[in-house]
Amino acid sequence: MTTTAPTAIGLPVSDADPFSHEVLEDPTPFHAQLRDAGPVVYLDRYDVYAFGRHEQVHAALVDWQQFQSAAGVGLSNFRYEKPWRPPSLVLEADPPRHDAPRRVLTKVLGPRALRRLHEQWVADAEVLVDQVLAAGAEFDAVPALAEAFPLRVFPDAVGLPAQGRENLLPYGDHAFNAFGPPNDLVARGNPRVAELSAWVGAQCAREVLAPQGFGADIWAAADRGDITHEQAPLVVRSLLTAGVDTTVHGLSAVLYAVATNPDQWRRLRAQPELARVAFDEAVRWESPVQTFFRTATTDVAVAGHVVPEGKKILMFLASANRDPRRWADPDAFDLGRDPSGHVGFGMGIHQCVGQHVARLEAEALLTALARRVATIEPAGPTKRHHNNTLRAWESIPVRMLPA
Repeated sequence: MTTTAPTAIGLPVSDADPFSHEVLEDPTPFHAQLRDAGPVVYLDRYDVYAFGRHEQVHAALVDWQQFQSAAGVGLSNFRYEKPWRPPSLVLEADPPRHDAPRRVLTKVLGPRALRRLHEQWVADAEVLVDQVLAAGAEFDAVPALAEAFPLRVFPDAVGLPAQGRENLLPYGDHAFNAFGPPNDLVARGNPRVAELSAWVGAQCAREVLAPQGFGADIWAAADRGDITHEQAPLVVRSLLTAGVDTTVHGLSAVLYAVATNPDQWRRLRAQPELARVAFDEAVRWESPVQTFFRTATTDVAVAGHVVPEGKKILMFLASANRDPRRWADPDAFDLGRDPSGHVGFGMGIHQCVGQHVARLEAEALLTALARRVATIEPAGPTKRHHNNTLRAWESIPVRMLPA
């Protein structure tokens, strides 16, 4: 990364490409350079203003009035460009348009629903772990656990039919790639966009969804007038877009973390009540969602610099989550840390509405593993899956010895 500081405005300028395969493979060095360069850095390759420090990222996330989501949370600016699909009513909308869909989802995914699911998901996790361990001590944790468990429980909770669920991950992968520039990763997904979008759209229809589940609850909210019937399928779609891939990569992160930090696995086994702390610490440490964009609604002063009206801001959530100005020993995975305050789920009114669902999935899976597995260790080289927005894994070979 090459930075210069024009004397006219004193703003650091970088020619780095945060969406290059080199950075996607290992973003940590770039994030450190970005934080060191200053609180605001202009990325001239994409004409965007980058925030890499926790203070500025957090402030931008909570200030929806000056940093809007409605112009798109990707590089594409909806003020001038037509989005590839109808914008999300939750992620890509601001008040007042954002309010009713958000209220509905908050209620649908609230404590009552999660209490209802808890017992079943715990049982499902125990069955899955028993099946995996019965097949042998060495396996790939990504398909066997991190993908298998969310794809087992979350579509059931939404009320999706069994057929076609294999489309969820490639659809989500393309949706998160599309937040970045139109590079080779986007081109790779383009041939299936129409097919996958049509499938996801069809699953959001009332008649396709089970009579009980998150999807049916969203349609019931439309019947009550909480949202319109035109909004209902888009709200269901927001669950299918953001509810699987992010959880898969969060589970992959925590499994990798405990496999490479055996002392922390021993601590988790001794204190299984730390399962949710372990998941949140893994989300801070790995940040499955690496970046999101906002758009300045006016000239905004940030740390002595001005972000001009209409310009895109690229918030590096992962960089903020390892900012030594906010965290002690930020590169360590540590169950003794209080990870609250991380921005891995966002902040403010656009904070991930399904984060408690993801935490429940993680708690169920980690608790089942802690009861049954004495040691977890790497069993071969890992492999990353590159995505413009997500910090993703393709393969994490592990060896698990039963307790």
